[in-house]
Amino acid sequence: MREQILELLKKEKIALSVNEINDALALKTVDELKALLKELNAMEDELLLYRTHKDKYMIFENSHLKLGRMMATKKGYGFVDIEGDIDVFIPPSCMNNAIHGDRVVVEITSQKGTDLEGRIVKIIERKFKPMVGEYVEQNGIGSIILDDEKVKLAITIPKEHSMGAMSGHKVLVKVTNKLKDNHYNGEIVKIIGHKNDPGVDILSIVNQFGIPDTFSDEVMNELNDIPDHVEESEMKGRKDLRSEMIFTIDGDDTKDIDDAVSIKKLENGNYELGVHIADVSYYVKEGSKLNEEAYERGTSVYLADRVIPMLPHKLSNGICSLNPNVDRLTLSCVMEIDPKGNIVSYDIFESVIRSRIQMTYKKVNQILEQNIVPEGYEPYAETLHTMAELAKILRQNKIEKGYIDFEIDEAKIIVNEKGEAIDVVLRERGTGEKLIEDFMIAANETVATCIYFMDLPFVYRVHGEPNEEKITKFLNFVSSLGYHVKGDIKKMHPKVMQDILKQLSDKKEYHMLSSLLLRSMQKAVYDSNNIGHFGLASKCYTHFTSPIRRYPDTTVHRLLRKYLFLHQVNKDTVDYWNKELPILCEHTSQTERNAVECEREVDDMKKAEFMMKHIGEEYEGMISSIMSFGMFVELPNLVEGLIRVDDLVDDHYIYDESTLTLRGVKNKKGYRLGDTVSVLVKAANKELRTVDFVIADDKNREKYGKKGV
Repeated sequence: MREQILELLKKEKIALSVNEINDALALKTVDELKALLKELNAMEDELLLYRTHKDKYMIFENSHLKLGRMMATKKGYGFVDIEGDIDVFIPPSCMNNAIHGDRVVVEITSQKGTDLEGRIVKIIERKFKPMVGEYVEQNGIGSIILDDEKVKLAITIPKEHSMGAMSGHKVLVKVTNKLKDNHYNGEIVKIIGHKNDPGVDILSIVNQFGIPDTFSDEVMNELNDIPDHVEESEMKGRKDLRSEMIFTIDGDDTKDIDDAVSIKKLENGNYELGVHIADVSYYVKEGSKLNEEAYERGTSVYLADRVIPMLPHKLSNGICSLNPNVDRLTLSCVMEIDPKGNIVSYDIFESVIRSRIQMTYKKVNQILEQNIVPEGYEPYAETLHTMAELAKILRQNKIEKGYIDFEIDEAKIIVNEKGEAIDVVLRERGTGEKLIEDFMIAANETVATCIYFMDLPFVYRVHGEPNEEKITKFLNFVSSLGYHVKGDIKKMHPKVMQDILKQLSDKKEYHMLSSLLLRSMQKAVYDSNNIGHFGLASKCYTHFTSPIRRYPDTTVHRLLRKYLFLHQVNKDTVDYWNKELPILCEHTSQTERNAVECEREVDDMKKAEFMMKHIGEEYEGMISSIMSFGMFVELPNLVEGLIRVDDLVDDHYIYDESTLTLRGVKNKKGYRLGDTVSVLVKAANKELRTVDFVIADDKNREKYGKKGV
């Protein structure tokens, strides 16, 4: 009967009542009518059909309803993320008890250009993950104040499920059963620590994202079988590069070193670039608990005062880390590159190296930017200059292909021994950082191209073409600022985006505009299907260079060993990886997103903690975004704070959605993206991860200014 109903409604292309469907199917008995009603209800529940308010049925996909995932905000409104890169705005009054993460049916109620607004019709699925919150007990009754304000739930904790938690404890809570509406019972599954204990603030966020911060006994027991040094027997069959000048370049505090480099200038005028990567897959075997754990984590997570590693420290900081003056097993990609930056030949092989020195970006930049050679770097200065010479060639080659450098600044949180934020500064990206980036990109492209032309299953790092509507919307916004930018977005090529950025590069709002353009583009992900990497203007790209901290890289190494070194390219191997890789790519793309969001939340929390010590102080910043409820101002160190419309007391301000501006009704004074404003820090809250500013005028200086400053 189901197939008949679907065929009928597809054929008619209009909504039909029960009686009309009954007659069209020529059903005659009461039992047949009952069966029809039962099937229609089931098909409605399964979202195959939509029932209108007039009790007529139509194919769901032909209706004005959409299926998506609720992305709630702290402000009470939300967006429904619909497959196909579409977001539907949901006002607070239209949430219909939906919470962050729910799978929902949304009705589109209005459309302005590409902006959609809607209301939640039905909650289809609600999957609760364990959540983090503060345990509070009043009159013997325990409850949870959730850290995630986007999840609007009331949770009561029965005494027998409290694990002995005390008021003020940060806990991980599991929702058990529904009481009414959005009120549930819960069970504490882990006590993280007291909210005032050092480090609990970051651990709370780590647990909120479901990121494990310890390794199981089973995983740790497997480490007993892994040596802490390389045996002679393990070097057999590998190319011995221990006599070569190979070294690493990393940050001052890096302990998990997975890439080393070498270079030679050849007699024919070409360069021989060696990129040597820790052979993690040699130690992390398929079928092991170590491998299972690495897969589940997917990536290391880098936070303000700690790293949550993908692998235990014995591996990540020990036998896998390319520490100086010790033998290490590696996979090497050695490329011959001509003076125009073209890779004319390459070799990928198993190797053993001994890094000569653990260089830092800071000292390398002294050599390459100031011609100052720090102590201990004297034997390597000439080699570094040769590397810089090649890096410049490689970068120019990428730019000519359309490589897009958004030049997005990043903040670095400086903490004290207690983990408290004591400063927020810009993360440096000097010549040394760019040099390593250029070399790693060359190796990643080379490895990906090698396997792509072998037509074997592989993990690619892909970045799809931007959505034309989103880029058009961005250009319209730029036009509203008074800037005329040319760009044929019908021909969606990286060079078009590159040219748009170039035209904006001299504008005072460039930092904000480049961030907006980046947000208009798709996110890079892992995929077993190669569609190229738009942002890098690369036809073929992978992640090969960081296997200590990224599981896709470890998988790439594993596949290289099977295909190139063991020559396992039989049908069983190909069929297995064709089946496994799509699942692996989706999972590791998700763990990467979780890690990025966790890192962002920790940064926001630590920025707010830092600004709590600067209440009443005055700064100059730039308006980074404008909403109906206020405007965000970004300071030079990338701390961002909100000026609420309610705090703009000199006039009544109206929000203009088309130009993203706030304009006073009486004084006609306006605020727009990129405007420089002087602000006072009104408030900061590390729990809410918020910073509030006010305009620094005389009244606010008197009211909020720091006395004696």
